[in-house]
Amino acid sequence: MKVVVLTGPESSGKSWLARHLSESFGGVRVDEYVREYCELHGTDTTLADVEVIAREQLRREDQARGAAPPLLLLDTDLLSNLLWSRLLFGSAPAWLEPALLARRYDLHLLLDPRGVAWQDDGQRCQPGLSERLTFFESCREWLQAHRQPVLEIAGDWAERQAAARAAVRRLLHEA
Repeated sequence: MKVVVLTGPESSGKSWLARHLSESFGGVRVDEYVREYCELHGTDTTLADVEVIAREQLRREDQARGAAPPLLLLDTDLLSNLLWSRLLFGSAPAWLEPALLARRYDLHLLLDPRGVAWQDDGQRCQPGLSERLTFFESCREWLQAHRQPVLEIAGDWAERQAAARAAVRRLLHEA
C-alpha cells in the first residue's frame, strides 16, 4: 500500500487534487473531517474540538488503512490538526505529534498557496497570502525536520494537477 498525504494551507487545492487523484488512480480517499465537523458545529472551535477532530480523522485513516488498498489518498492528516491547533490555540493535544510520527507515509504533496486564488467557502479564515505562506512554511519545516518524503506542488491548477499525477504515477511504479 502506498500512502499519499495532501497537505498545506487552506485554499491551495488539497481536496480538489485528492478527488482528481482518486479518479485518476483509484484507491481509497479519506476526506478532511474538520469540514464535516464545522458544518455540524460551526467554525468557532476550541482546543477541546481539536481533540475530537483529530481522533476522528485518525479513526477514518486507520479504517482506510485496514482495507489495505494499493493507494491511500489522505486529503489531510494529523499534521494539519497539529499546526492549526498551535496556530489558533498556542498548543496542541500532547498525543498528537507522537501519533503522527508513529505513522508511515510514502509521500506528502505540500501545496504552495501561490499561483491560485483564495476562495471563501464559509469555513476558511486566512484570506491573506502572507498568512497562508506562513502556514505553508510551518508545514515545510515540520516535514523537513522529521525527514518526511515531500514534494512541493505549485503553479496554476493545471500545473498542480500534472505535477501531482506524475508524482503518484512514479510512486506507484516504484512498487
